[in-house]
Order: sequence, then structure tokens, then C-alpha cells
Amino acid sequence: MKAAVVTFPGSNCDRDLAVALEQAGAQVSRVWHKDSRLPEGVDLVAVPGGFSFGDYLRCGAIAAQSPIAAALKAHAERGGYLLGICNGFQVLTELGLLPGALMRNTGLTFVCKAAALRIGTADSAFTSGYALGQTILVPVAHHDGNYQIGAEGLAALRDQDRIAFTYAPALNGSVGDIAGILSENRRVLGMMPHPERAADPATGGTDGAALFRGLVGSLVQA
Repeated sequence: MKAAVVTFPGSNCDRDLAVALEQAGAQVSRVWHKDSRLPEGVDLVAVPGGFSFGDYLRCGAIAAQSPIAAALKAHAERGGYLLGICNGFQVLTELGLLPGALMRNTGLTFVCKAAALRIGTADSAFTSGYALGQTILVPVAHHDGNYQIGAEGLAALRDQDRIAFTYAPALNGSVGDIAGILSENRRVLGMMPHPERAADPATGGTDGAALFRGLVGSLVQA
């Protein structure tokens, strides 16, 4: 399975994300934001966390105008898989590949801690390594992770079983305690927590490793 990890100025989790994918068995290429094309035959594109372009304007807004952005949209439109983590989630919403928006956390504070997440659905390549309702512990580190969407959009996420993760307990004011969502075709995942920081025993917990193992395994079988 071939994956690509995109780096923007200010990305700080790109290497961690590449390592987590490699440890799960993926062949990983690195892509700079000024590239206009993705490597040939890429199955998954991963957009990492950090503070792209210093989080000027809205978080992820400038990154969504980078030369690579058109290739990301084209990849999604032809049914490719996309994973956006933290700032990557913000970028995917700015690109219109996921609904809703990430706002300033309740209390206007930066949240950096291990957060308990509940698995909202196991019916996706991203969450296939977990059981429905399972609780895992994954680090978060964000100032603008308060996910918001209108009542109609929230109802659609729930009706279509597209809420991948919720905070348990509530963390940052996100509507429905949402921590991660899927696209309509279930091939795009955006999440604020950092599974790549919980994928190696040497750096703490390993609850995030199942996301990468399940994802790579699902795409290899496909």
C-alpha cells in the first residue's frame, strides 16, 4: 500500500505520521506543499498536524491554497483515501472535503493532554481495527479543535454513521463531543487527536497504532 505525507511550512507531525504508517506496513513518500502532483499509484494521502503557515487567517486556510491542494481534491474526487490529523483536519474542512469547521476551544485555551475517545463506528478502513463503543487514549494538542456544524449537518453525520470518534468525557466544546468524522464515501477521515503519537511503546501508549494497522490492512486487501 502506497501512502504520501504532505508537509507545509509549520507542520510538526509529518515525520511522526510517516513513521507510524511505515511501521504499519505502508510504503511512504514525502510531498512538499509546493508540489503540484502526488506520487504515482498513491492509495492514501495523509495531512499532518502542526501550525501550517503559522495558523494565520483561519487554521488551514492558507494551506488549502497551496499548489498541492488541487491534487488533494482530485485524489478525493477519484475515490482515493485521505487522512487529516489536527491541522490536517482543519485543512480538509477548508478544502471542502469534510463538512463543518474547527473553532477556538471553549475557554479559549490550548488543550494538550491524553484524551479518552469513544469509537463511534467501526465501519470504515480507518476504524476497522477497533470495536464499536471501544474507548482508547490518544493525545490531543490544539487551540482550535472545537468542531461545529449546523443541526442538519449533525443529523446527517449521525444518520449516515459518519462520526468516527467522540470525546469521552467532553473536551473542547465540540458539538456532540465530536473528535473525528468521515466523508460520505467513508474514504476521508478528519480527526483532531494524534494517533501517530500513540503508535509506539517507546513514546507512551499504543492505542493509535490500530488505526494505522487497520487502514493499511484494509487497503492492501482492497
